[in-house]
Amino acid sequence: MRSSSVGVIRQHSSKLAFMFKLADILIIAIVLILALLLRGVAMDEKYFLAMIMAIICFLMIAPGFCLYRSQRGAAFAQIVAPIVTTWMIVVVCLSLLALGLKVSEDYSRLVMAMWVIASPLALVTMRFCTYRLLSHYRSKGHNTRSVAIIGAGETGGRVGKVINDTPSYGLELKGYFDNRQKEGKRLEKDLQAPLLGDFDDVIRRAKEGEFDLIYIALSFKGEDLISRLIGELADTRAAVHLVPDFFVFDLLHSRWINLDGVPTISVYESPFGGVDGWLKRMEDVVLSALILLLIAVPMLVIAAAVKFTSPGPALFKQRRYGIDGKEIIIWKFRSMTTSDNGAEIIQATKGDARITKLGAFLRRTSLDELPQFINVLTGKMSVVGPRPHAVAHNEVYRKLISGYMLRHKVKPGITGWAQVNGWRGETDTLEKMEKRIEYDLDYIRNWSLWWDLKIVFKTVFTGFLGKNAY
Repeated sequence: MRSSSVGVIRQHSSKLAFMFKLADILIIAIVLILALLLRGVAMDEKYFLAMIMAIICFLMIAPGFCLYRSQRGAAFAQIVAPIVTTWMIVVVCLSLLALGLKVSEDYSRLVMAMWVIASPLALVTMRFCTYRLLSHYRSKGHNTRSVAIIGAGETGGRVGKVINDTPSYGLELKGYFDNRQKEGKRLEKDLQAPLLGDFDDVIRRAKEGEFDLIYIALSFKGEDLISRLIGELADTRAAVHLVPDFFVFDLLHSRWINLDGVPTISVYESPFGGVDGWLKRMEDVVLSALILLLIAVPMLVIAAAVKFTSPGPALFKQRRYGIDGKEIIIWKFRSMTTSDNGAEIIQATKGDARITKLGAFLRRTSLDELPQFINVLTGKMSVVGPRPHAVAHNEVYRKLISGYMLRHKVKPGITGWAQVNGWRGETDTLEKMEKRIEYDLDYIRNWSLWWDLKIVFKTVFTGFLGKNAY
């Protein structure tokens, strides 16, 4: 009885893959047809051929990025990147083909631009809607996969908690299997499911087809035991995942990397590699360019007001740490009579005599930071990211707060997750700085394009004014 249900799940998975392929074909075709209709261009042989070539290329390349495999348990951001990458490769292939055949001039550039830009947006939108529908469907207890965890220690406990806390994954945790009780060892407190037996029990029940998915969450010290379990479970229809026990540590955006056949795992790494880095840079360029166009006149007015209300330049530069801890120069409207680039740390405080009257208003409303959009456009900063601290601050706090310098794995931002949660302005205690760093690292670990847009939205409506800004 159990084995037939496994077959149903696999059959459902293959049907879902077929539906995604069909939807991708229709989207690529329909977007081109709509672009032609909008421009009043006829669908002739050359456009039909381009459409067919794009579909064939997409269907050939997409499996290499696992677009048609089960995405159960994946964050939506992990689904977006392969779609965009696949489409970019398709566009490059078609462009090279058109140039090689010397037919690129035969196509309407506007039609092709609309097709190239709108297709990935439509593909991502379709996946997003499907993702949300499936997540809702699975959270109601449908289309679930039964899970067993081998290992009732800390690692297994964390895996179980994730499964139970995220019903949208559609994973049903049946229980744990471990030899700890036989060996008189301690079990993890607050296990998310009952202990169903020992290692021999899980092998027997897996061979009977009772589990769809098995996580091995044992210490890597038991290499021989893990090898034996993997060998025994090869004679089952369950999908088997090995959970590294070092994930109990606080890693920063870790991922597996294949070094010429040797698997390695990054411990501390920027999330903005590959397609994610390209998406982040595109976001920064588009947002900063649009915002600079909107604020050009207000910036001129502020610059004139600063210049005429107090002696000194309208703008001043600050030394800050950028990505990878490299020193950069950022720009601000001058709000004080002196700067803070020296070795001494003199933070602005409430009622600070150095702050001009206009400067107090600019700092309270964050208008003094508007010139930093120029830093974003030139690639030194990002719209969203950890706020840059004074160089002297970095040198002090890196010795006091564990992981402090990890915030420099990304570009500093004009606004950030810490700022929209109230951690902006003066950090006059170690606890305040620790809280800010906590939010910064949380942002880096969980970055997504949608989260950036959420932070920008919160900044616009709640983040510019704050009781701690002076």
